Amino acid sequence: MVQEPMQDHLIGTTVDGRYTVRSRLARGGMSTVYLATDQRLERDVALKVLHPHLANDPTFLARLSREAKAAASLSHPHIVGVLDQGEDGHIAYLVMEYVKGHTLRDTLSEQGPLPPRLALALIDPVIEGLAAAHRAGLIHRDVKPENVLIADDGRIKVGDFGLARAISANTSTGALIGTVAYLAPELVLGQPADARSDIYSAGIMLYEMLTGKQPYAGDSPIQVAYQHVNAVVGRPSDAAPGLAEDLDELVQWCTAVDAENRPVDGTALLTELRHIRTTLTDEELDRRQASSRPAGSSVAGAATTELGRPDANPTEALATASSPTELISQQSNPTTIMAAGGPGRPQGAALAAGDRQDARQPGKRELKKLERQESKERARAAATPSRPLREGNPRRRGIIWTIVIVILATLAASAGWFFGMGPGSPGTVPDVKNKTVAEAQQLLRTAGFNSEPRDVFDDDILAGLAVGTEPESGAEVRKFQPITLFVSKGAQLFPLSGVVGGTLNEAKIALNAAEMALGEVTEAFDEKVPAGVVISQDPAKGTEVRHGTPVSLVVSKGPQPIPVPDVRGLAQDAAVKALQDAGLKAVIAPETVNDKTVPKGAVVSQLPANGTLIKGESVTLTVSKGPKLVKVPSFIGKQAAEAERELKKLGFKVEVNKVLGGFFGTVRDQNPVNAEVPEDSVVTLTVV
Repeated sequence: MVQEPMQDHLIGTTVDGRYTVRSRLARGGMSTVYLATDQRLERDVALKVLHPHLANDPTFLARLSREAKAAASLSHPHIVGVLDQGEDGHIAYLVMEYVKGHTLRDTLSEQGPLPPRLALALIDPVIEGLAAAHRAGLIHRDVKPENVLIADDGRIKVGDFGLARAISANTSTGALIGTVAYLAPELVLGQPADARSDIYSAGIMLYEMLTGKQPYAGDSPIQVAYQHVNAVVGRPSDAAPGLAEDLDELVQWCTAVDAENRPVDGTALLTELRHIRTTLTDEELDRRQASSRPAGSSVAGAATTELGRPDANPTEALATASSPTELISQQSNPTTIMAAGGPGRPQGAALAAGDRQDARQPGKRELKKLERQESKERARAAATPSRPLREGNPRRRGIIWTIVIVILATLAASAGWFFGMGPGSPGTVPDVKNKTVAEAQQLLRTAGFNSEPRDVFDDDILAGLAVGTEPESGAEVRKFQPITLFVSKGAQLFPLSGVVGGTLNEAKIALNAAEMALGEVTEAFDEKVPAGVVISQDPAKGTEVRHGTPVSLVVSKGPQPIPVPDVRGLAQDAAVKALQDAGLKAVIAPETVNDKTVPKGAVVSQLPANGTLIKGESVTLTVSKGPKLVKVPSFIGKQAAEAERELKKLGFKVEVNKVLGGFFGTVRDQNPVNAEVPEDSVVTLTVV
C-alpha cells in the first residue's frame, strides 16, 4: 500500500512575519530548503530552515549568526547570496537568493561522465566563486555537486555559503559537518580547515565529473572517510582511459593527502585550470567516456531532494572521539586512522571491511617522481652529520660550529631578504584598469611585478587600454609570480542578422538568439507588406555591431485605408475623376435609372456610399437618365375636380385658374395637353 507523503506544516505559513512558505525544494542532513516569497520586497527567495536539534543549540546558532553575516558580505556572480538570517520561535533560518534551475548532480545523473571541455567549463565558475570567498577570508567546507546550482539561463552559482566558516577559525569542534564523499583528510583527522580543504573537495568533484563516479566507495561513511586519510586518489585516466595526462595531474594536485601539496587557494587553482583549458587539444577536450553506472551513486546514505529522489551526498555530521585521529567504527574495536605514509603507520595494515587499497603499479612518471624524492632525502641526510667531525678537538669543533652558524645566518638573512624585500616578498597587485599599456606596465614594475600583455575583447574598455590583471587588482602575491595584463581589443563585433520580412515576434526571438537588444518599434502603412511584418531595421543586416546593440524596427500596419468620397449628384466624368484622384477605381453600373431630382448623366447613387477602402478597390456608380416622361391627357370640357384628381394620380402638380369665378366648374383650357412632360411637372387648368 502506497502511503501519502506527510504534509509539511510550514508550507502556507509566514516565517518571522515576512517570508511566506510556498513549497519544499529539498531536505538534507542539517536543514530543509523551501521556496518562499519575501512579502516586504515581493521577490522569491530560498528559505533554509535548520533541523530542530541544531536550532535548539545556542552555541551553534551563535556561530551560525556570525558566519551568515560574513557570508552575506560576499557579492559575486558565481556565489548564491545570503540575504537574511534570524529566528522565529523554535525556527532558525537563513534566507538565500533563489536560483531557478537544477544542480550539477542532476547533470551528472543525466549525462554520466562529462567531456573534459564541459567538465572544465562547469567547474571554472565554481573555482572562481571559491577564489572570491577565499580572498574574503571564508571557506565553504561542503563543496559537492548538490551545492553547484545551474540556473535556467546558464548562470552557475555555488550555494550553501551560509554554513561557511572563517578561514582563521578552528573547525575541529568535535563534529565533522560535511559530505563524507568529498571530505578533506584534515577534517577527518579533526585538524583545522582552510582554503585547501575546499580545493580537495573540488578535486574529488572534478574526478567524478570526468569519470562518472567518486574515487572512494564503502558500505559505511566511516570506510569512505578512512580512504580519504590513508589512500591516494587515483588518476582519472585509470577509470576513464584516454583522458589527458594534464587532467590526471590537476586532479591529483588538488586531492593530495597533505594539504601543503595542494594549490594554496581558489585563485591559484583557477590560474592552472584556465591554463590547462587553453593547452589541451580539441580531441582531448571533446573526448567522451561511456557511462558504466549512473553518476552520483550513494556512498553515505540518502536525503530527499526537491524532485523526491534520494540525494546521493547529503551533508553528514560525524561524531568524533576525544582524539582527533580516531573514528569509532561500527565494530567493537576502533579503527585507527592516520595520514598516508605518516609516522607510526603499521606496515601492511589491513583496511576496514569493504575498503579497497590502490594496487596500481607505478609507471615511468611515478618512478621518476620517486627517484627525485629519494634524491632529496639522501641530500638532506648527507647535510646533517650524525656525529662530531673532531670529537677530540673542541677548538676545531667551535670553529666549525661558528662557520656553520655564519652560513646559516647568511642563508637566513638571504631568505629573509628574498621573502621580505626581494622577489619572493609579497606585493599587492595595483589597479590598472583604463590605463594605457605603458602606464599599466610601469605601475606593475613599480610594485615589483613583471607583466605579460594579452589581448582580449571588452565591451566597456576602449581598445588599447588595460582591462585588468590576473591575479586581479588587490590580490597579494609573491613578486616573482608573473602577472598577466589584459589589454582591450575593443568590443567584439558580430555581423547583424536580418529580420526584415518576418513577424515582430520572430524578430524578437532572432535578436535574442544573437544577443542583441530590441530597440524602438514603430509602425507604418505599407501597400505591399501585410500588417505585423517587419519592413525595415536599423542598423541594417550585415552591419558589424557589439552584443547588446539595440536594433530599431519598423513594422507594417498594412495598406493605408482611404475614405470613400461622396460623388452623388456629380456628372459621370467628374465623379470618375474624383474617385481616381483618391486612389480608387470607378465602376459604372450598366443600368441607368430615372430620377426626378438628378439630371440625366449625373450620379444617382454609389456603392459603398461612405467608409474606407484600400487603394485600388472599386466604387460602383449608378447614373441617372433624368426624370420619367409622362403623357398629359386632355381634360378640356370635363369637370375640374375630376381633371385635377386624375392628373395628380399621374404624378403631376395641378394649378387651377378660375374665370368668372368658375361657376360651371368646366375645364375650358389646359396647358400642357396631349404632350410628354417630366413627372411632377405643373399642369395648368382654366376653369369656367
